[in-house]
This record gives sequence, structure tokens and C-alpha cells, in this order.
Amino acid sequence: MVQLHTLPDWSRAHGSPLFNAQLRHRPEDFQVTEELGWELSDDGEHDYLFVEKIGANTQWVAKQLAQYANVSLADIGFAGLKDRHAITRQWFSVPRWHTPEWSTFSLEGIKICRIERHRRKLRRGAHRGNKFVITLRCSPGLDTESISQRIHQLSTQGVPNYFGEQRFGRNGGNLGMAEDWARGKRLPRDKRSLAISTIRSFTFNTELSLRVAETTWNQLQPGDKANLEGSGSVFDLPNIDSGLVDRCQTMDIHPAAILVGDGSQFQPSHWQVALEAARVQQGHRSLRLNVKNLSFEIIKNDVALSFSLARGAYATAVLRELCSW
Repeated sequence: MVQLHTLPDWSRAHGSPLFNAQLRHRPEDFQVTEELGWELSDDGEHDYLFVEKIGANTQWVAKQLAQYANVSLADIGFAGLKDRHAITRQWFSVPRWHTPEWSTFSLEGIKICRIERHRRKLRRGAHRGNKFVITLRCSPGLDTESISQRIHQLSTQGVPNYFGEQRFGRNGGNLGMAEDWARGKRLPRDKRSLAISTIRSFTFNTELSLRVAETTWNQLQPGDKANLEGSGSVFDLPNIDSGLVDRCQTMDIHPAAILVGDGSQFQPSHWQVALEAARVQQGHRSLRLNVKNLSFEIIKNDVALSFSLARGAYATAVLRELCSW
């Protein structure tokens, strides 16, 4: 049985945290820049706005853009939800039906950095990934050599692809909502979707933590599927031959585990019954996360990190392999 409102200390792959740090001490300490990974058409009926926001969540910004452009909130497109307690830069698409004049748009904490055009609305998950620039506020006495060695490990071996703690809400509160839903409580559509995501994320992290403890999180095992690096594509592994092992070692493919749904078998069983009743289809997620372009700098008592992750990945999955907060 899940202990509600308490998140486990999922297994770490690279050893204990090397130091304690303050995370998100100031918004500028956590910066996220969305990377689309594809070209805009420079024509069409949608304005694409590259927006920098401070202290605001993505849904709230979308609502402000919709009101200004005199369109429905449902007509606003964005690729992913970005942190509120941070400086984030991401794309929004807005229909040009009323030809809004963006030069006069003004809202505290919101800045339109670029304006482009495209033929189609921006869809969820349409971006390639995100670049992170994170400053960890630390105490004196950092061991530079140990940090450098750990950074090298993370860069060359990757990290367990955990869902971040924010997926589970403040103090793990989304677990309580998920438990209520699984036991029959009716929820609004958005809360119901969040409850389902919470269940799937928690069960995935639990399975991944076991694989980390067994040191198989980065190795193909019988029954796994393989995830192709840089994509959501997965494929079956009827036989694990030397070629597949080599591809896994070079980070070309990664072992993938199930995101639970109809037909899964796991505990607690009432979660399974609820997912089947809701007809939630199984999915898959890579067990390993490739950390690209990872670099660090120690400035006085602070550690400044820069790296890029694929969409759907959490920066905290990287940070927890380096420090605690």
C-alpha cells in the first residue's frame, strides 16, 4: 500500500549526493529554454511567440495571450508546461484571426522575445527538448575533484529517467488525490488526468528504482523494449544480441519499461482496476536519460550547471545524482 503524501527516496545510480544545496533560491537560479528542433514556415494563420516568463506558470500565460488576442484558451498552443519558480523561455502559438498587435502587449514578468509565423497550431510534446542553466547555492568546502568526476559519470553514462518530484505535487499531495480517484471519487477532467498521470509516474519510478538497485537500469533485459535515443520510438527485443548490447552501451538505444494501463499487473490492485475502468492504454518510457552538453563551473561557493534534456525529462533527475536540497 502506498503511504500517502510521502515520496520514497528513489535509488541513486552514481552514489550518494556529494553536497547540499539551495535550489531555486532566486528565479534566475533555474533557467529553462525550450528547443523546438524544427523550422517554422514563416507564413500561415498562427503567430508563434517566444515568451520569457518569470514567476508565472504556462497555463496562466496562455490565458493572458488568449484574452489579448480575443480567442479561446483552447486555441492557444504550447509544447510543454514550464516551471513557475524560474526564468523560462518557451513558444506559444496564437491564431491570427483578429490580427493582434503584439508590440503593445505588456504584462509584468512576461516578455515576448521573438514573433514568427507558422501554418499549424503548436501541439503538446512537439518540441525536441529543453536547455537548463541551473545555479546551486552551496556552503563552503566543495570538493571540486569529486564534483568533476561525478559530472563526467553523468555525462557519459546518463541518469535514471525518474519523473520529478513536481509530478507528485507539493509534499506528494497528488498521491492522495490519485488514491481518492482510484477508490471511486469523481473528479473534474483535469484533476482526473492528473490522478492518472500520478499513478503511472509513481509505479514507473518504483520499477526504475528497483532496476537501479539491481544495476540493470542501463542494460537491456529479457522482456524489455528498447527506446531509440532522441525519439519516443520503442521496439521489441526478441533476442538481445551483441549488436544491441553495443548500441545500448553507446547510448544509441535505452531499455524501456511500461507506463501502466489496461492489461498491466501491479500493486496496489485497486489502482489497476481504476486504470482499466478508465481504459488507459499502456505506454513506455526510457529507463535511462541521456544528459547532453553537460558542463559545470564553481563560482565562489556555488555550482553552475548547463545541460540539455529530451522532452518529458526532469532536470531534478540529473540534480539528485549530484546533490541534495
